[in-house]
Amino acid sequence: MRPFAYERAADPGAAATAVLDGTDAMFLAGGTNLVDLMKLGVVRPRTLVDVTGLPYDRIEHRADGSVLIGALVRNSDLSGDRGIRERFPAVSQAVLAGASGQLRSMATTGGNLLQRTRCPYFQDVTKPCNKREPGTGCSAIGGEHRDLAVIGTSASCVATNPSDMAVAMAALDAVVRIRPAGGGERAVPLSRFYLLPGDTPDRETVLEPGDLVTGVELPPPPDGAVMAYRKIRDRWSYAFAVVSVAAVVAMDAGGSLREIRLALGGVAPVPWRAREAEGMLTGHRPTRTLLLAAGEAEFTAARPLPRNEFKIELAEDLIAASVRDLTERAGFTGDGFGEDFDGTSRGNSAGNDGNDGNFDGNFTGEEPG
Repeated sequence: MRPFAYERAADPGAAATAVLDGTDAMFLAGGTNLVDLMKLGVVRPRTLVDVTGLPYDRIEHRADGSVLIGALVRNSDLSGDRGIRERFPAVSQAVLAGASGQLRSMATTGGNLLQRTRCPYFQDVTKPCNKREPGTGCSAIGGEHRDLAVIGTSASCVATNPSDMAVAMAALDAVVRIRPAGGGERAVPLSRFYLLPGDTPDRETVLEPGDLVTGVELPPPPDGAVMAYRKIRDRWSYAFAVVSVAAVVAMDAGGSLREIRLALGGVAPVPWRAREAEGMLTGHRPTRTLLLAAGEAEFTAARPLPRNEFKIELAEDLIAASVRDLTERAGFTGDGFGEDFDGTSRGNSAGNDGNDGNFDGNFTGEEPG
């Protein structure tokens, strides 16, 4: 790690000025990802601008049922907030499914959204990586890619987005609040906040130099909705998703899906909104056959690599299991659910290498073990 300067921003304008005026300057909040990358030499800022003193550390529950989560709200505070647990439980479950208690006490909402991929080649400065050093190539395509993306990728990058929280927020139609360098505010739907790699995998979001994420707004969930976040990973805790699903379900009186939202983690360079599957399911009774067909349709454009093709069926099964469970919670058991979905019901294994992975299907908000 090379020497760097440190300064503490007194207000948002001063923070933006310090980053724009400084050479290789970066914002610092919890630092749980940034400091690791500095130690590895992946990023080498000359100046860190501490923004933890800025007024973005509150959770504001509104009368209309929406909530504004400040960018500096710690992950531990977000997951434990009563209003979040009661009205947006998928967010609490997703946050608790990631990292460790110590890290969640430091990590912030904005930092969670902006954390970088854990692709091993991105983190290894001795290996070519288009995301870290554009134009050098993607080592993962011909290398170790079991944990990497199967959809939304390009010939330049197959890295995954690592955030659990962002997947839950994607399913809830979150909106990211941003303070541009020149002042004011703009709002960007989370679905447009992240960028697919294309030919420029080094650019991951729509943020411009000096932009500061100030918060995330969650609109009211659909009337009568039930929701959950489910995650398959290689061990019970402190592991990134092999595949994850955030699902929001609202039923009509006849047992059809009045509204359904699905977002996937562990399979794409961005939190992946499964709109093809949503379109097939909306307005229909959630039978086992339809659920599996919808999951299959979502991955029609997938481009898996040899060692991560298993993720596709795993995600299809997890979509079906998640929706099945939520419809049961809503008081409806659909036709065709005689077989018990457990996330590996079609013989999947997490990589076909003898490691079945852990399925957190009954995640309650307590970190196991």
